[in-house]
Amino acid sequence: MEGLREVLRRDVEAGARALLGCILVRGDMAAQIVETEAYTWDDPGCHAYRKERMKNMAMYGRAGTAYIYFTYGNHWMLNVVADQDDVPGAVLIRAAKPLSGLETFYSNRPNISVEKDLLSGPGKLAKAFGIDNQYNSIDLLSPASEVRILQAQSKPIVGVSRRIGLAVGKGDEAMRRYIDINLIGWITPHGLNRTILGDKGAE
Repeated sequence: MEGLREVLRRDVEAGARALLGCILVRGDMAAQIVETEAYTWDDPGCHAYRKERMKNMAMYGRAGTAYIYFTYGNHWMLNVVADQDDVPGAVLIRAAKPLSGLETFYSNRPNISVEKDLLSGPGKLAKAFGIDNQYNSIDLLSPASEVRILQAQSKPIVGVSRRIGLAVGKGDEAMRRYIDINLIGWITPHGLNRTILGDKGAE
C-alpha cells in the first residue's frame, strides 16, 4: 500500500482524501479525521498563491509536516503540507471525531458540553488538541513527534463539496472539501447545507 507521505507528495487533493480516516494524536488525545480541504499553489484560496512570506514558509517544506497559522484573531489552524518538495500546498484539517482523551479535550475547551462540538471545525480542533505555532513545521508523520498522524486502516466513503469560508472569486467554487460520509455528523456544522457529492477521485 502506498504510504501517506507518498500520497501527500504526489497530489494535494489525493492527500486530502487520504487523510480522511487517519488518526490525529497528541498525548492521551486521539481523533479520527472526518473533514479536510485541499489548497494548491495556484489556488486563490491558498496562502502561498503568488507570494512567499515568512508566515507561509512551512508550506514549502516536506510533505507530511505541519503548517500552522493564526486566523480571525483567535484561532490556530492545523494543516498538513502536501505536494512536491519546494512546491507549496497544504491540506486543512477541518474536523475529527474524538476517540480517546475526552477529559483532556473538555479541559482544553471548558465551555463545551456536547462531544460533537469539540472538534467540529478547524479552530475548535486546534484548541481542543492544544495545538499552536510551537508545532509549526514538525513532522506529523514521525512516530517521535508530539503531534502526529497515524495512517488510516480502512478506506472511508468520501464525499466532496465546495470549501467553506472563502470569498467569491477566491477559490470558493472549487470542489476541494472532502468528507467521510459515514461520519458526517462530526463535520463542521455550518457546512452541512452544502451539496455533498460522491468523490470519483477516491475510487
